[in-house]
Amino acid sequence: MKVLVKLGGTLLDAAESRHSLAGQLAEARGHGVELVVVHGGGKQMTRYLAERGIESTFVGGLRVTTPETLDAVLKIFAGSVNHELVASLNRAGALAVGLSGIDALLAEAEEMDPALGAVGRVMQCNPALLHLLVDGGYVPVVACVAGDRQGRVYNVNADQMAVACAVAFGAERLVFLTDVEGVLDSEKRIRRVLTAAESRELIADGVATGGMQAKLNAALDALAGGVGRVRIAPGTTPNVLARVLASEKIGTEMILGEGTA
Repeated sequence: MKVLVKLGGTLLDAAESRHSLAGQLAEARGHGVELVVVHGGGKQMTRYLAERGIESTFVGGLRVTTPETLDAVLKIFAGSVNHELVASLNRAGALAVGLSGIDALLAEAEEMDPALGAVGRVMQCNPALLHLLVDGGYVPVVACVAGDRQGRVYNVNADQMAVACAVAFGAERLVFLTDVEGVLDSEKRIRRVLTAAESRELIADGVATGGMQAKLNAALDALAGGVGRVRIAPGTTPNVLARVLASEKIGTEMILGEGTA
């Protein structure tokens, strides 16, 4: 089974949480799951910039990326966060390889909006490197940085990077492990199953905003791109990955068709 797991940066900030998730990923790999990991690192990025007196500015949930912010993107996303996760996976017994979308043009992007600076939209994912590594028994760990054929570098939303990689890799499942319990409806109840139409309704009604709106849009893109099952689940739940892969009802499962609350 091909699975892509996207890890929110908040879950990777503390060593204990990072080691726990790495152990779960290594266990899944040991059970024969063909695994690719994509990660964020927004919390770490904001802290790094603040320590240097640089204010983080967001437009529509996307970080405005100036040249000095882009330098931090490479240092934090493709640097410390990526390598700490790779080290944790190696510690857990999974041979991990740290990558970004720049490597072998894994993720080719273009500028999304000049007002956002070097924020990119992934236009094409070239999965040959992912297949090569997975077939060799390795776990690719992809930071949310992309490039283009002119040598430009882009900061990319981690959820969008996860979807692009999942679709290109041919993942049967996409699991977003995050710091929330699932998708909430207007009455603050967790929706265990959510259809595409219901997701759009939550966005249109202003119930799902910010990061959750971005996740829902990413999940919809994944389903439209052929990923069979998409789950948004709390990464701090004990043994969450194995339980999600066993189809236990944790978090919110996104589906194309009709669903129930």
